[in-house]
Amino acid sequence: MADNELVFVPLGGLGEIGMNFALYGYGPKAKKTWIVVDCGVTFPQPDQPGIELVLPDIQFLADKADDIAGIVITHAHEDHYGALLDLWPMLKVPVWATPFTAGLLEAKRQAEQGAPKVPVEIYRAGEKFEIGPFAFEAVAVSHSIPEPVSLAIRTPAGMVIHTGDWKLDPAPELGPPLDEARFRALGDEGVLALVCDSTNAMREGESPSEQAVGEGIRKEIEKAKGRVAITTFSSNVGRIKGIAEAARDAGRQVLVLGRSLRRVIDVATELGYLEGLPRFLDEEEFGYLPRENAVILCTGSQGEPRAALAKLARDEMRHIKLSPGDTVLFSSRVIPGNEKAILEIKNGLIDQGVKVVEDGDAGALIHVSGHPRRSELKKMYEWTRPRILVPAHGEAAHLMAQGELARAAGVPEIVQARNGDMVRLAPGAAEIVDKVPSGRVFKDGRLIGSDVAVGLRERRKLSFVGHVAINVVLDERLELAGDPDLVAIGVPEADRTGERLEDLMLDAAVGAVESVPRQRRKDLDALAESVRRAVRAAANEAWGKKPIVTVFVTQ
Repeated sequence: MADNELVFVPLGGLGEIGMNFALYGYGPKAKKTWIVVDCGVTFPQPDQPGIELVLPDIQFLADKADDIAGIVITHAHEDHYGALLDLWPMLKVPVWATPFTAGLLEAKRQAEQGAPKVPVEIYRAGEKFEIGPFAFEAVAVSHSIPEPVSLAIRTPAGMVIHTGDWKLDPAPELGPPLDEARFRALGDEGVLALVCDSTNAMREGESPSEQAVGEGIRKEIEKAKGRVAITTFSSNVGRIKGIAEAARDAGRQVLVLGRSLRRVIDVATELGYLEGLPRFLDEEEFGYLPRENAVILCTGSQGEPRAALAKLARDEMRHIKLSPGDTVLFSSRVIPGNEKAILEIKNGLIDQGVKVVEDGDAGALIHVSGHPRRSELKKMYEWTRPRILVPAHGEAAHLMAQGELARAAGVPEIVQARNGDMVRLAPGAAEIVDKVPSGRVFKDGRLIGSDVAVGLRERRKLSFVGHVAINVVLDERLELAGDPDLVAIGVPEADRTGERLEDLMLDAAVGAVESVPRQRRKDLDALAESVRRAVRAAANEAWGKKPIVTVFVTQ
């Protein structure tokens, strides 16, 4: 039909690294069929106390549930599939995923009480499948996880290549290398738009291979005298395999710390990715392992305070302890925002006499990114020859850098979209034609909602200024029946002169009641507000801050 159009709408991942959630819609303006590509999370910042996960706000889809044909997941990184169990009940549509992604999703479901059973259709690289008016082809790429794919999405309006996360790696530890021949063939067929990973668009050259990283880790293990602990992203099965092989060849055994690592290893083992390796040991077996024979593989590369590495740095593990002369390798990159937490862990390890090795120290190559640098991006443009480029998966600087690179490489149309933008890809010139609701919601325990709905805004205030609760009781003559009861949490004990803040606030509460004429005290709500204001003012005068104050007045 002449009024059909093809649109791209990101609800996450454009303007940030993480929380990837992309929509493609085809059909008339008023009644499109939609498919979702990826359904990811990001992680809370220090100013979001109590929050477990941050998810994309998908209210835009709330009134379109009948028009959503399905969800396709490109790979099993948390920022691409981690929101599925939480958001799927709002959508209730079939999900397409590779075997490794499906295995991790099921393992996660079994570990989370009340998690829904998500119907998953399995696909593999090289296969084709159809969802509504969209015909998908999965193209093998290299990345830091098993079975990553790019998606060639054919529609009546043209083909879009959604790259997902990818890089060029001539020697991956697991799986096939990127299928250059297939990308070239797609370019020959004609590519309308390329929606492309921008994470490393500001870095020149090409990324080193995963095998080179394996050799770097092997050298560090071989020269270490004591125990070697290694932290890496738990989903990087190729890295885990390389570590296990290096440990075996050095006469060491690998002990695994962390539930997410154990979950990934179990799924990867079931699928045959770790076949032929020695058994991974559990925490309880640490005491039987001589120092020179131990490699400890642990979670916590991003400074997570409850992860295994943080507990080792604080010497809080029940069965395991590091000793002076042991070595810890950080086989990972720092995700922006985690610098301080990681530094605290490193300092804790150094205080114990442990040697800390990061990527690049004394020429050590112990980590490599799974995303394309500028030379790799230019090759993708050369192979696919898209008419339109939409930079994706990156903060504003990354997206702008890729746009400038593509323009210099001769890509005709560049669309700088951000979360919530509706990009019309066809017909006509590509452009942003609308803005849809987007944003973030928060997983807080068993609940999901906005910052207001889950109480995050008030909780943030509490973390800065504390809380004071006051109970005022009036007798039948509307006089105080006794001193008010006051409980202060998160408030200093005394002011600069040594006067107790609770006493100052209590005096202010009594003064506020007595300053109100007795007949006007009948309005209990107005009296409570007078007390609240007086207590906050007294705290501010003594402390310089105004706590949250809750007042109860009863007669």
